[in-house]
Amino acid sequence: MYQVDLNSDLGESFGAYTIGMDSEILKYVSSANVACGWHAGDPMVMEKTVALAAEAGTAVGAHPGYPDLMGFGRRNMVVTPAEAKAYIKYQIGALLAFTESRGIKMQHVKPHGAFYNMAAVDEKLADAICEGIYEVDPSLILLGLANSKMISSAEKIGLPAASEVFAGRAYDDDGTLVSRKLPGAVIHDRELAIARTVRMVTEGVVETASGKLIPIKADSICVHGDNPSALEFVKNIKAALEAKDVKICSLSAR
Repeated sequence: MYQVDLNSDLGESFGAYTIGMDSEILKYVSSANVACGWHAGDPMVMEKTVALAAEAGTAVGAHPGYPDLMGFGRRNMVVTPAEAKAYIKYQIGALLAFTESRGIKMQHVKPHGAFYNMAAVDEKLADAICEGIYEVDPSLILLGLANSKMISSAEKIGLPAASEVFAGRAYDDDGTLVSRKLPGAVIHDRELAIARTVRMVTEGVVETASGKLIPIKADSICVHGDNPSALEFVKNIKAALEAKDVKICSLSAR
């Protein structure tokens, strides 16, 4: 039997703004990436999201981003490795306060947005992120883009790593995601997106935007549930995987 984790970025509301359908998506995913207050989220939202995940039996991980609330953490920033490491530690520490107070073991760390995309190809940035995680807790799992610098950086220092793939996103030949700024970056054909996702899990390959088949490791699938249509997509992906005898379980339960 195949096994795979379903993860989603949650806790993105802040202040008077409500974003996402967290209580609903938690019914279908096995891991939650909780925003830590820099690109999204705030202390009250973090508290609530951790509580909801605990009630749902969903594993919790930190989702640290650049300090860019206005840009939702999707704008590139130039930071030193020392700064990147401190950013990671600071945000993990913030979420740890909420998981520890609930008696929950934090499972993983997944960088957000530009932090994630830049670290996928920048070895020094990836090293800094992994070192920051390791120095806080060497048992935490880095959740990073499959075939990226993040995965190799984690392996260099003995940090547990899980390779992430994306449902509904197109890939370049080098295994990176096609930029959202380019046409075709998001796959809108729901059936095609589901079929590609199942193939990544069961066959370990993905067809790139150029039509080339490349190997890919799928430990975890990133899904979104921030609107009713996206939530339905998550339900469909889960059903399609289970129909192919794929067990959905958190990274720590594998």
